[in-house]
Amino acid sequence: MATRDSVQQLMQQCEEVIEFANMQFKDGQMQEHYNDQDYAKALAHIEQAYNDLMTMSHSATDAQREELHRMRLQLQQLQNQMIITPH
Repeated sequence: MATRDSVQQLMQQCEEVIEFANMQFKDGQMQEHYNDQDYAKALAHIEQAYNDLMTMSHSATDAQREELHRMRLQLQQLQNQMIITPH
């Protein structure tokens, strides 16, 4: 079973990933192809956070699973935006 602290820690990490990815997404739109390495790094962080959420959800309670699911949706939405938007 996932502890409340471990879920909160993972959620905080995901928030940091989202913040970093949003910065790279905005920079990528302004700088076009000058920032490809950091842009790819942000996408990799999103993927890792998504995988961590999936792993945690297997041992989470129903309420925790719902919270993790909402975070996964946020990550997916940002990932999709970064992939389909030319930078």
